[in-house]
Amino acid sequence: MDPIEAVTLGQNAVLISLLLSAPLLLIGMAVGLAVAIFQATTQIQEMTLTFVPKIVAVMLALLFFSSWMLIKMTDYTQDLFLSIPDLIR
Repeated sequence: MDPIEAVTLGQNAVLISLLLSAPLLLIGMAVGLAVAIFQATTQIQEMTLTFVPKIVAVMLALLFFSSWMLIKMTDYTQDLFLSIPDLIR
């Protein structure tokens, strides 16, 4: 395996991890922003109000996106296993 192939494997791993985490992070960020705007307009400074909606939203997003995430992970893993003979040479 030459250095270019090693860098490509690293880039693909980082890309797939970013791709898998992006929907959950974006939904968590959007819910956090909505809660922050709600708290700023109503002047309610309850600590649990910031965490509970984000946790619920991320869990619901995880339920919604889990099949897509599993397909992406298995495709990446299958491609990685199939490329092992080419990497050994």
